[in-house]
Amino acid sequence: MIKIIVKIQAYLTLCLVTFSVYGQTSGWSEVAPGVWKMSAGSPEKPDLFSAAGIKPSMDALSKLGTEFFPLPPDKISVQTDHDVICLRFPLEKEERIFGFGLNFKTVYQRGRILQLHVDHYGGTDNGRTHAPVPFYVSDRGYGVFINSSRYLTVYAGTGVRKDSPDAPEERDRNTDMKWTSQPYSDAVEILVPAAGVEIYVFAGPTMLDAVRRFNLYSGGGCLPPRWGLGFTQRVPTLYTSEQVINEAKLFEERGFPLDFIGLEPGWQSRSYPCSLEWDSSRFPDPPAFVKTMKGLGIRLNLWTNPYISSKASIYKEILPYTGSHTVWGGVVPDLSVPRAAEILIEQIDKSQVSIGISGYKIDESDGYDRWLWPDVAQFPSGTSAEQIRQTYGLFLQKMTTDLFRQKNQRTYGLTRASNGGGSSFPYVIYNDYYSHEDFITALINSGFSGVLWTPEVRSSKTGEEWLRRFQTVCFSPMAMINAWSSGTKPWSFPEVENEVKEYALLRMQLIPYLYSEFAKYHFEGTPPFRGMNLESGFDFKASREIKNPELSENPYGEAIQKEIRDQYMTGEYLMVAPIFTGQTTREVVLPQGKWFDFYSGNYAGEQEVIKVTTGLGKIPVFVKDGAIIPMMKPVLRAPS
Repeated sequence: MIKIIVKIQAYLTLCLVTFSVYGQTSGWSEVAPGVWKMSAGSPEKPDLFSAAGIKPSMDALSKLGTEFFPLPPDKISVQTDHDVICLRFPLEKEERIFGFGLNFKTVYQRGRILQLHVDHYGGTDNGRTHAPVPFYVSDRGYGVFINSSRYLTVYAGTGVRKDSPDAPEERDRNTDMKWTSQPYSDAVEILVPAAGVEIYVFAGPTMLDAVRRFNLYSGGGCLPPRWGLGFTQRVPTLYTSEQVINEAKLFEERGFPLDFIGLEPGWQSRSYPCSLEWDSSRFPDPPAFVKTMKGLGIRLNLWTNPYISSKASIYKEILPYTGSHTVWGGVVPDLSVPRAAEILIEQIDKSQVSIGISGYKIDESDGYDRWLWPDVAQFPSGTSAEQIRQTYGLFLQKMTTDLFRQKNQRTYGLTRASNGGGSSFPYVIYNDYYSHEDFITALINSGFSGVLWTPEVRSSKTGEEWLRRFQTVCFSPMAMINAWSSGTKPWSFPEVENEVKEYALLRMQLIPYLYSEFAKYHFEGTPPFRGMNLESGFDFKASREIKNPELSENPYGEAIQKEIRDQYMTGEYLMVAPIFTGQTTREVVLPQGKWFDFYSGNYAGEQEVIKVTTGLGKIPVFVKDGAIIPMMKPVLRAPS
């Protein structure tokens, strides 16, 4: 009883902690179990949470229980200087941090400098990416989120203050072999170019728990319709309704599963910029076409971008609610103005959703800078061009998601841009980049940031590459071939057609399992696809217990210290270790607990590093001991 009273007293003390912010006293308040918020200065709108319209899942957060404030409050620094805020959060020695959005080449983020800026990924992990989520999570079991729609600059353990109690020793490079170009830094420092900001801290106790709390506070992860977890094919840009119908029939004839087809820009009468209206020459009778496709058991997903052509029927009505600059000659709606969003949604509903369209691929809402509006652009709401850029993907996802929810329908689509707070939106990020290895790293990083990512298949140079890409996309949030340009089909490489079909049908068999894992995402906040560092046995406590001065004596201890960019969890029980083109053998790190080969059921190992050799027809998959994997028959359509 005494211990319980002491714990409660300490907990209440932490909840009431305050500290000085340059003359202003501001305190942390617990806004949900294990979630604390502090406001510095005068926070501006729209921020990320308001743009996403989050509705925290309070009941689910309550089930995670309460925790102590996970950081020493006296070591958190907030400094204001005119319209700039400098944040500083402590780092322990050897502490590892993850997150900061959808990175493609790195998992560990300590020691990096990033400018978090919505953009098309350009090949470097510098913060410019499709979802630059200002959230990081530590292997000490906590997370930090900066609720700002500005371009944030992050110094993730790079700066060294002269007054730091842990400042590294000065060394002489001439004579000291221990000199380093990057001395030890004891803090994450973040520059916010605004007069105010909201800061959130998410408790664990584990890193996965902190991620769960972040997702639940954002409204819980999305729960797709079952058809969204089937297979999808995106057809070439200028396909006609007749060609699309024939494509669906061809999948059926060849025994390949197909649940929805994506139409690319040619469905519209004008694109880049868009009319949001059907092209009458290629689609002379849209309602009849949609009805025919539904009769075949196939739903339709439509490509679009939000830039409106002067030839569009809604152009004059939406013009007063658009920005000062154009994109490809089209006007840019200010979606922070409710009427602008209403005009777009009314058109989308009238000509598309009301006749049975099931979802959207929202393109070009990310960048590049040379495509989109400059930061000097002005918008009717008075919102800065920078803030519009950071939130545009959120606004687009929200308004389309809300439309389907109003009709009591689920949707599942694609987006090129998202940000913090978007966990509940049923959208998967994609891009034009195409490194297979980096696609898997992005899939791993998506789990740290509350977003979904698909390593889509577009084209390949060889049958081997085609199959290897296809195998991994079947263990991702959306199993898709994007043939908008290439015209490829699952059977485009006859030498591996049977193996491709095998994995397409396996994807269908796994829908019950995948659906249950997405339910955990929605109700518990657990990301359905995630990196190994979120698994038990990879956390700080485990690595400290296993660590050996002579790492060669403990390969597992060495492995969990390294950045693992090429294996990941699909749900709670399946671990996937992709084989890339040219490989036949790879190492796999098996976490704590017994693991078994998915295909044979043979015991694979426990808390060790194994070497796997496999033929072209298999991607290594392992099952956790005690798992129940619900599966169904290999059908060609997901159950309705």
